[in-house]
Amino acid sequence: MNEHAPHRFERGTDGPKVIVVGVDGSDSSLRAAAYAGGLARRQNALLAIVYVQPVLPAGAALGAPVADTTGEIAESLVAEIRSAAERVKGIWDVRWEFHTFHGDPFGGLVTAADQLEADAVVVGASQSAGHRIVGSVAVRLVKAGRWPVTVVP
Repeated sequence: MNEHAPHRFERGTDGPKVIVVGVDGSDSSLRAAAYAGGLARRQNALLAIVYVQPVLPAGAALGAPVADTTGEIAESLVAEIRSAAERVKGIWDVRWEFHTFHGDPFGGLVTAADQLEADAVVVGASQSAGHRIVGSVAVRLVKAGRWPVTVVP
């Protein structure tokens, strides 16, 4: 083998280009966003912040108030993220985008990671007792085995 042959790079071998982080307003998801922001800054990667808006069965919500509420959550998250980005502007610059997907958290994050061509996924650890039975979003993402997944407590 020629020692001076040019090296060929493959996707993912020279660091992540897109890091997807799931946020829902919980403390653990906001810690995950902060952690992912640090990763994105150090790797010069795009931080794709994803909120998965729940889709409720027809009639379960009795109309638009729930849709309005989840839309307000997304708007609130964007405002909080913009505020945090402004506070560190000039000190730490991170390229970021905010995306809203619809569905259950696991399915929405899978769709987001696929569509955004994620190299890595970061999520907060779930505190829900129900996830001990069904499995948390984080565990299900890890078991999917399609991206490196970091779970932030």
